Amino acid sequence: MNDPLVTVICNCYNHEKFVTQALNSVFDQSYKNIELIVLNNGSTDGSLRKIQDFTAKHPSVKLINLAETLPHTQAFNMAFKQANGSYLVDLSADDVLLPQCIREQISCFIQQPPTVAIVFGNAFHIDENGTRQGSFFGTDEKQHVKDKGLFQTDYTRLLNTGIVMCSVSAMLTRRHFELLNGFNEKLFFEDLDYWLRAAYSYEIRFIDVHIAEKRELSSSLGNQFFKNDSVSENINKSLRIIYREAINRNSKEENNILLKRIHHSMDKTFRARNYPAFFKFALLELRCRLKSF
Repeated sequence: MNDPLVTVICNCYNHEKFVTQALNSVFDQSYKNIELIVLNNGSTDGSLRKIQDFTAKHPSVKLINLAETLPHTQAFNMAFKQANGSYLVDLSADDVLLPQCIREQISCFIQQPPTVAIVFGNAFHIDENGTRQGSFFGTDEKQHVKDKGLFQTDYTRLLNTGIVMCSVSAMLTRRHFELLNGFNEKLFFEDLDYWLRAAYSYEIRFIDVHIAEKRELSSSLGNQFFKNDSVSENINKSLRIIYREAINRNSKEENNILLKRIHHSMDKTFRARNYPAFFKFALLELRCRLKSF
């Protein structure tokens, strides 16, 4: 059986310091049937030069150079139009794939029924210098996850709050990506919405292995949530769209679960003194509560 083609789409925005390591981590995979597409998403630093140096050595790599920065959802969908792989990896240019990453993901996928849309594993947190700071999902002394509920990741778990997703260690199927019409381009970020839509209609599998490194920077998107600035407003706007769409498709029981996630957003925006955002989440909370009755 031939190894299926995997497309890695690496989105780079001002990651001059890290992009070469990210790209090398793709070429260092033990699994070799990989197509790499690099998207320079309007970087204003020296990222493009670093990428061009890399592609000069590896002419098989496809480079998409955007003059202006697009939201990740739009940028990834654009790059996907040039992808040929049966499976997709969404790689940020400041993160790293460990050498066995894609082989572990493919090995899992080929044992699954065709209803499985996402496979994901554990990852190490790393700092700016690449020093490991611990695991994304907490582990025991044998490096196995403590939260065994990860093996039952489904729609209701994703509706709730807490750390469930690890997008840096995730692989998507092309088939399901097309069936779900890709990432929602109305959104500023992609993962929560896509995982919810995928889990609502299909299945997700977890593999208990560290397969990637997720870099934590002050500029990382995860550190921008619930601040009181233009970036956080884009994030909060996206969250409200995600919650609204979830409310509309949920059962009463599912909306009761979603209330906890909305309350979390209300609490964070209130603490950030972002009162307009808090009020908008409060209105959604009322709508969700009414739908749950």
